[in-house]
Amino acid sequence: MYGLPLMILPLIGYNALEFLFGGVDWKAALFDVDMMSGAVWTMTASDVFLLVALLLLFVEVLKATRTTSMSIVDHLLSTLVFVGCLVEFLLVARAATSTFFLLTAIAFVDVVAGFSITIRAARRDFAIGPHGEG
Repeated sequence: MYGLPLMILPLIGYNALEFLFGGVDWKAALFDVDMMSGAVWTMTASDVFLLVALLLLFVEVLKATRTTSMSIVDHLLSTLVFVGCLVEFLLVARAATSTFFLLTAIAFVDVVAGFSITIRAARRDFAIGPHGEG
């Protein structure tokens, strides 16, 4: 499971909900919470979906801290997931939603963070010279 980019799971989930189950009302309230301030906080289907995607992004960032040969494959697959999200957002009418746009943005952050963290960790691990000075 290490080489599999976890951001593919929300992408598959979104497409399954939209195309296999006939779509989702992303603005539908799932539950309300009465706050101590007197305000009512409402969680929508979109909020919960994006929260799951953010939790998976967190795991992806943790995976990026490892410098192994599989991390290159993981980053390349993450890039493909982002490109897939971007193409779908631009070309598929059911993906032209704020929820899917934010999912695409999360996939982009996954790619940029993954490469950045891996490069930084590799530079630290393979530093040349005394005290990491090249």
